[in-house]
Amino acid sequence: MADGGNTDDRAGDEGRQRPEQPGGNYAGAIYGSLLAASVVAGTATFGPFPRLGLLLLLLITGLVFWAAHVYALLVGDLLSYRHLTWATIRRVAGHEWPIVQAAVLPAVAVAVSPLLRLGLEGTAWFALSVAVAEQIGWASTAAVRAGASLRVVVVSGAVNLVLGLVIVLAKAQLH
Repeated sequence: MADGGNTDDRAGDEGRQRPEQPGGNYAGAIYGSLLAASVVAGTATFGPFPRLGLLLLLLITGLVFWAAHVYALLVGDLLSYRHLTWATIRRVAGHEWPIVQAAVLPAVAVAVSPLLRLGLEGTAWFALSVAVAEQIGWASTAAVRAGASLRVVVVSGAVNLVLGLVIVLAKAQLH
């Protein structure tokens, strides 16, 4: 599900459009948080990663995946070619922007880690923790905003915790 199941931003789909969710693209925010956690975990294969390198890698990866999602949404449906406008491109790009935004908090964690007197390894764990917490938070918020029952909210948070823990375990095994 490369586009998070969103058909509401495709040009030419007027008959299938869904109203914009209040609060934005939670799927993009959750995906971006998973991506950020994976970037941090992936750097573990190289040993302690320099702070500036990790910070840039988080932000650049977020931007590249955002651009890929925008491109996939715009050209993935052949109807888009007939009705592609700058307004559509801006709308789709804005809708997918949470993928980039999700990389910001882990990048901030990397940037402030020296103030917390964290070494490079501690910095990576801090950024990974922030990304996983953000992922759980976005998933839970999405469930609450959708009017889900408390049980569904808890299950949503738990599923995202498990996904995050898989990434944490991968980092632990890689390092």
